[in-house]
Amino acid sequence: MKNYKVLTQAVLVTLFVLATSASIAASLSDDVRSLYDNKLKDLFVHFHQNPELSFKEDKTAKRLGDELEALGYTLHRGIGGTGLVALLENGPGPTVMFRADMDGLPVEEKSGLPYASEATQLDWDGNRVPVMHACGHDVHITSLVGTAKLMADRKEQWSGTLMLLGQPAEERVAGARVMMEDGLWDRVGQPDFAMAFHVTSALPTGSIAAPPTAAYSGADTVDIMIKGIGAHGASPHTGVDPIVLGSQIVMGLQTVVSRNLAPRRPGVITVGSFHSGTKHNIISDAAKLQLTVRSESPEDRQLLLEGIERVAVNMGRVAGLPDDMLPVVIVNQGEGVPPTVNDAAFVGAVRSVWREYFGPSIFNDGERKGMGAEDFGYFTTDPYIPSLYFAVGGTPKADFEAAANGGAPIPSHHSPLFKIEPEGSVTLGVEASVSALLDVLAVK
Repeated sequence: MKNYKVLTQAVLVTLFVLATSASIAASLSDDVRSLYDNKLKDLFVHFHQNPELSFKEDKTAKRLGDELEALGYTLHRGIGGTGLVALLENGPGPTVMFRADMDGLPVEEKSGLPYASEATQLDWDGNRVPVMHACGHDVHITSLVGTAKLMADRKEQWSGTLMLLGQPAEERVAGARVMMEDGLWDRVGQPDFAMAFHVTSALPTGSIAAPPTAAYSGADTVDIMIKGIGAHGASPHTGVDPIVLGSQIVMGLQTVVSRNLAPRRPGVITVGSFHSGTKHNIISDAAKLQLTVRSESPEDRQLLLEGIERVAVNMGRVAGLPDDMLPVVIVNQGEGVPPTVNDAAFVGAVRSVWREYFGPSIFNDGERKGMGAEDFGYFTTDPYIPSLYFAVGGTPKADFEAAANGGAPIPSHHSPLFKIEPEGSVTLGVEASVSALLDVLAVK
């Protein structure tokens, strides 16, 4: 009988916990939708209609900062130019950073939306260009405000410090690096965990992707400077043709990934530019190759860069060049980004929260088709900070069904036709963020 009572008490406690969790979930869901209708809907339209270029997000940063400051957050502005950090200290516990990028793109919007951007701005060369949120950053900053509001309203449910970060110039994969170079952690403190999300037109609204490994690849830009010996096109034996040598290097580079990386480890070396020569019958004395290199770990990055050096230099030797004329490989340090690598344990913990909160159908973890890069890894790589970068679906399921039946294809990011369904994207972005943060910052 005693064991029966103990078992009954355990069942009742379990049912109480489940009922309480369901009540909290219902309350949060209702609050997110109410906040969207009364605030975030109009805020999204404002951000969408007023995009700004990378490192020129002055009005965006001011509006975002003002919104967060009005909610009681302590603002630190002007970090790395237009970057900002908002802090909400709420007792002992970990510090969790959540980042949203702010910049738009020099693209003329042709989405046909009633609130389409008509904004223009002077670019970095002084040219007036159209500007559009063609990558969904308007969703990110709108959701950040929603997350800030709901976390401020629920201070009794968590303990620690919430750090909300508005980042410039993600589109130029430079803003995170510049904020770090401007002493970000020295100025506001280093977080214990870091999070971010990206809305994607490639997933249906109402779904989340949260990979346990790399969310984005690292990227390097590499130049190969090739010297030759100029000659007449009719007398190639009197020179060393840099175009032939460059072509051999291009083909040799194709083996660096296929014969150095294990078959299930991703890597890309793409030659995007090959320049040499001025006239049909002149063998030039120089050529230049421009490469993008993608990797998903520091070890693989080193392996690929060493492989490029080895191929380029030794192809020069094959061509008979002396040591002082061998090809030179230049890795452009200011343009590279580390991979955005999720912390497997952190991802697993948050996925468990989402599985219980939303149900397992929330996940849409399809295979990554490419090796796109982003600069969030600058915040989390050195020093290492356990992080989670996830994706939120932004296209209605009906649009995918229409496209599959011969309708208009889903516009890609950076397209002038790009569009995101704001309600489903913003509300899920906020709800996923808040539910995760409440768990990470739960009162212990």
